[in-house]
Amino acid sequence: MAQDRRTFLKLSGLGLLTYSVGGASLLMTPAQARAKKVPLTVLTPDEARTLEAFGETLHPGASEAGLVHFVDHQLSLDPDDCMSLVKYFVNDPPFINFYRAGFKSLQDYSKAKYSVSFVALKDADRIELVKTISRDNPKEWPFPPPAPLFYMVVRNDTTDVLYGTIDGFRRLGVPYMPHIVPPERW
Repeated sequence: MAQDRRTFLKLSGLGLLTYSVGGASLLMTPAQARAKKVPLTVLTPDEARTLEAFGETLHPGASEAGLVHFVDHQLSLDPDDCMSLVKYFVNDPPFINFYRAGFKSLQDYSKAKYSVSFVALKDADRIELVKTISRDNPKEWPFPPPAPLFYMVVRNDTTDVLYGTIDGFRRLGVPYMPHIVPPERW
């Protein structure tokens, strides 16, 4: 069920999303959902570990900010309500298929290049691998989506979860100027 626009803007400025915990719906930030170990509904544990490692490589702090819970939540929504950039590049939901193919390609490419999974890479090797896929689609990248597109979508997710809130704007030193001011901070 879609929220009305005014409610959506108030809650999104605060970074609040609705999570189902023990049959109850609770409003919390992705960071709070992570801290409370809210069960994931779409991502598998291996996908969550891959996303967390990739996100930390892109933006240190993304893990603690709740990247995995943010993406999992977005993937659980009706495609029209999803706030991930993926919805503008993938015409055939469910969007989890894009992420799953990207995670598999990331892991396979890492194994081809370094003989270990992306999650097991040393930080310097992760950074080098990410630099490569941000610019090019390596011949060893086995599946769609193209590596630069996968990089861009996940980088946007990490940026949203870290900086797409009132506190995130404050950390950047950018004035937060919403159309509708949220009633309180989170």
